Amino acid sequence: MGIFGWVILGAVALLLVLAIAIYNRLVRLRALAKEGFSGITVQLRRRADLVPNLVEAVKGYATHERETLDQVTARRAETTRTGSVEETARADAQMTSLLGRVMVIAEAYPELKANTNFLQLQDQLANIETELQSARRYYNATVRDLNSSIQSFPPVLIARPLGFTEEPFYNDEDPAIQSAPKVSFDRPAA
Repeated sequence: MGIFGWVILGAVALLLVLAIAIYNRLVRLRALAKEGFSGITVQLRRRADLVPNLVEAVKGYATHERETLDQVTARRAETTRTGSVEETARADAQMTSLLGRVMVIAEAYPELKANTNFLQLQDQLANIETELQSARRYYNATVRDLNSSIQSFPPVLIARPLGFTEEPFYNDEDPAIQSAPKVSFDRPAA
């Protein structure tokens, strides 16, 4: 084999090593995106587990707000059983809105706001919401990196033929629920 043969063999070997490195990077980025989405679902489960206790604490004081409290309870399971990123984000946004309504209801009851159990539940919810926000940011960052790699050259030459597809971003900003909740504390006239 002459010098020209060795040059071609070296170029092929270099391209093969480059292709393997690109493939392994795409696999790692896809795994990180799946891990990120898993982190969101873990926090949503934690929040869903906290909701019944929070609703029960508020129910004792706000009996005439039963409709809102029942909606929170009914939606609780939706945040943990949805499958796609879009469905999960939609259910998450709706639950966040309903929990905001529960907190607005609680504001109208000074005795409830002073209740130790309610305060502990409120702190736990605040902690979960902070961790949930971090999980959302982490997921979206990993999806950004994966999608950028899939669209870049030369990875695009390997990604598409090997079945790598772009992942959706986690978008929990549903315009239908971005307005402030309307809660009325007027009791019907007797």
